Amino acid sequence: MLASRLGYRITARFARTFFGRMFNHPDRIFTDAMLKPETQDLGLFADGMANVVETQKSVAQHYFNDGSVEMACPPLKALLHIMAHGEYEGRDLQSLKIRHLFERENMMASGWYAERLRSKQAIDTKLWQRHVSYLTKFITKEHYTEEARRLGVEDRLHRARLELKRVTGSAYIEELRGTLGVNPLPQVFHLSEHKNL
Repeated sequence: MLASRLGYRITARFARTFFGRMFNHPDRIFTDAMLKPETQDLGLFADGMANVVETQKSVAQHYFNDGSVEMACPPLKALLHIMAHGEYEGRDLQSLKIRHLFERENMMASGWYAERLRSKQAIDTKLWQRHVSYLTKFITKEHYTEEARRLGVEDRLHRARLELKRVTGSAYIEELRGTLGVNPLPQVFHLSEHKNL
């Protein structure tokens, strides 16, 4: 079962077709023993697989050490748990429930995805609130009357208010469906706070 972690194979045909563009004799570099490691000595193959599993475990553990595993999308979170601990919620890689996590419909129905869409809506709402606020202040400045007329600020303010109404509405979440949304965790780095970069 652990051998399934090798994933899809690079076949001899693949090596000839693609590596043939870089090497004169790809079959000498990518031998049958390399393309089919299970045909090598069984002990060596088992040792190689143990190294693969141990490396995956070590890499996955970093995500637990810094807490970033909680940011992962549902299928990746499950994979990290399986790589680090051998199971996720009592299931391994053979579980259909784990495999179904990778389906688009299930990803989009997840709480993880819904939170990303809500975060995107919150960010867009703040953006359009800032636009409305700025344009309102601009149009009410006594000495900017002529400039505001020239720039069509009143029309821009009207459109900004309409956009603010749109992004704050419940239908906006449905408009966002299918996009990546935004990471809901607090953003520690803002370009506006680092203008000198």
